[in-house]
Amino acid sequence: MKERIEVSFRDFLGAIQAALLYGAGHPIVKKAIEKAHQSITDCLTEKAELTIGIIGEELAFEKEIFFDLSKLAKPGITYLKDRSIEKITFKRGFQLVELEKFIVFLVMPKEDVKKDLGDYLKFMGVHNIIAGKVGVVSKAAEQALQQALDRKGLYEHSLEEISQPLIGILNREAIDGLALKLAINNIVDKLGTQYQQLLKLDTLKRYDLGTFTHLINVSILSMYFSSKIGFTKEIVLDIGLAALFHDIGKLYISRKIIRKPGQLSSMEFSQMESHTVLGSALLLQYIDTLGIMPVVVSFEHHLRCDLSGYPKAAFPKKPHIISQIVSICDTYDALSARRSYKVDYPPDMIYNLMMRGKGTTYASSLLEKFFQLIGVWPIGSIVSLSDKRTAVVVDENQDDIFSPIVKVIYPEKEEVKIDLKGNKDGLKIERYLNPRREGKDFLHLI
Repeated sequence: MKERIEVSFRDFLGAIQAALLYGAGHPIVKKAIEKAHQSITDCLTEKAELTIGIIGEELAFEKEIFFDLSKLAKPGITYLKDRSIEKITFKRGFQLVELEKFIVFLVMPKEDVKKDLGDYLKFMGVHNIIAGKVGVVSKAAEQALQQALDRKGLYEHSLEEISQPLIGILNREAIDGLALKLAINNIVDKLGTQYQQLLKLDTLKRYDLGTFTHLINVSILSMYFSSKIGFTKEIVLDIGLAALFHDIGKLYISRKIIRKPGQLSSMEFSQMESHTVLGSALLLQYIDTLGIMPVVVSFEHHLRCDLSGYPKAAFPKKPHIISQIVSICDTYDALSARRSYKVDYPPDMIYNLMMRGKGTTYASSLLEKFFQLIGVWPIGSIVSLSDKRTAVVVDENQDDIFSPIVKVIYPEKEEVKIDLKGNKDGLKIERYLNPRREGKDFLHLI
């Protein structure tokens, strides 16, 4: 639903821009208006009305803020605000001719506008489109926007601060270790219960996007995990720094190998394994800036607890506990991610796969504690319950990791929270709904 609403916003703004360029009667404009009418009508099959709001400089629908679209549509947003339009509501059943008349009014030169917008729409027989100022923004909407803006600002700033040193090291340049630690410290200060949101960070950098995103995700997850099991903030920062560089050697491996959908040949697998040695050798040049731990973690994070992994060392010893923490978070994020060579596995499958390595690949106590904190079904997971209702996980039960606390989002009209632990009705999670596929239609309800 969210994607369809975003498309309808885009098509509507596109129709306005076409009318401004070509004039209201042009065939191109007619097609653009028809397209906008169709996409808005599609959304109205599920909702009685659809309201586009402008809060600040951002386009919004209910509590959803469309940052990317707002950036692209900034001229259109400015144009509407200049005409004192901050909210537009389309009611189910609105006609194509109503949209045509509305857009004709919107593209009139300001000096030619003789009537108030509300009066004009009534005069022209437009009854299913309402537009005007937002008026008093509800406290909840204002708070939701501010929180979203704060998170967005934190993400963008932290990404920029973190990505530059990664690129600097790849280019064998000097880096500002203090600035990097400050950026990681900024993330640590914001972790709390927001770590799931922080994992949604994206980087639009050269090299391999998947690897960059993975490095940052593992850093955030490792800091969250280590902070929850009692490490001091100073050590948590060191862990975040080491995790950030754990796979940097992969950025020297051919993208064809990293992204290969099929099974790797023995030579290709050998090249892939070399990323641990490549990365640690590179990071040795930055000990004065980053310390020794990134070198250790880069080298050890695939060793495995029983030393059956790689690289094979002349004098093998059990991996450092920080390497073991990063190893768990590395695997968890890799299994969660969607790649050209694999799908993103459902959370219960990830749990089962990782538990097979308990005591061999991973230290038993660390792995068990990890899932106590993260849960089998992480916070934010969309799930189908055994009574066929749809819910989102809102909290974990550390003493029963298969039975979190959920909030019903469909078909309930009121938000109902249910603690699945010891539920008398035998209610349980039946399956996970992937937000890219079957869970996509429920995203706007979260």
